[in-house]
Amino acid sequence: MSFSSEVKEELSHLSGHERHCEIAELSAIISLCGRLDCQNGRYELVLHTENVSVARRFYSLMKEIFQFQPEVSATQHDFLKKNRFYLITVHESDKILQVLKTVQLMNNLGQMDEEFCVKDNSVLQRTCCRRAFLRGAFLSAGSITDPEKNYHFEIACLSQEKADQIKELFAFFGLEAKIVVRKKYHVVYLKEGAMISDALNIMEAHVALMKFENVRILKDVRNGVNRRVNCEAANINKTVSAARKQIDDIEYIKSAVGLENLPENLRDVAYVRLEEPDATLKELGESLNPPIGKSGVNHRLRKLSQMAQDIREKGRL
Repeated sequence: MSFSSEVKEELSHLSGHERHCEIAELSAIISLCGRLDCQNGRYELVLHTENVSVARRFYSLMKEIFQFQPEVSATQHDFLKKNRFYLITVHESDKILQVLKTVQLMNNLGQMDEEFCVKDNSVLQRTCCRRAFLRGAFLSAGSITDPEKNYHFEIACLSQEKADQIKELFAFFGLEAKIVVRKKYHVVYLKEGAMISDALNIMEAHVALMKFENVRILKDVRNGVNRRVNCEAANINKTVSAARKQIDDIEYIKSAVGLENLPENLRDVAYVRLEEPDATLKELGESLNPPIGKSGVNHRLRKLSQMAQDIREKGRL
């Protein structure tokens, strides 16, 4: 089971919410995953989904809120036999009217927007109901990438208006969601791990949140270790390169004019460097008599490097 399916499975089993929150969640599911069909002059409210968790949640909410059981059927794809489609249908016009009025998907004229527009829906007045609506929206049209691979959370909408509404609901909770158009969908998405954690918390997917955070912590630790290792490796490479150049410069001076002709302080450092090519500046300083600090060693090595450069350019000191 994918991580996205695990989250939906957890959300589909949540219980103990107030009726107004259940209505808000149902409003999102119908808005994003339902349609109103007309068969032989009779209307049907139909939910069509491939996810059993969504079908289960829709059925249980309908039964809990309205005390009637919609008709449930399952079919298989003609080509992909393992894929099942779930259809949950409300046939009776009076029941459909009751549902649409309750979830505020019908205007004051008794007309329903074909796209189940829920802009400024009065069921979203409470903070808890906004949480429930986002939960229903994710169940219906959302997905979340396995955090082991990447951080990505999205809800796909058929209209810009729905996408804007969901973006505004995330903004209410302090999350800066973005919208991108992908084929016929307007996709509301979050990319940062911290915001996705907050989204899971808002929807009350607490088990998934703990799993997500555990993965995120391990990835942060792993990335931190990798950064430190890379930094140390870079420092070692830099030190080795510097030491190699110092030795090349000293060897050049030795062959060109001889180290015995150097001032005593520079001659001592040159010999120590040749004897200990892998030593650090601190270790070189401790090998001298009398010992000197890192800055003193660095100063003398820089002078030797400048001497070598002068000899290369002028042929002499």
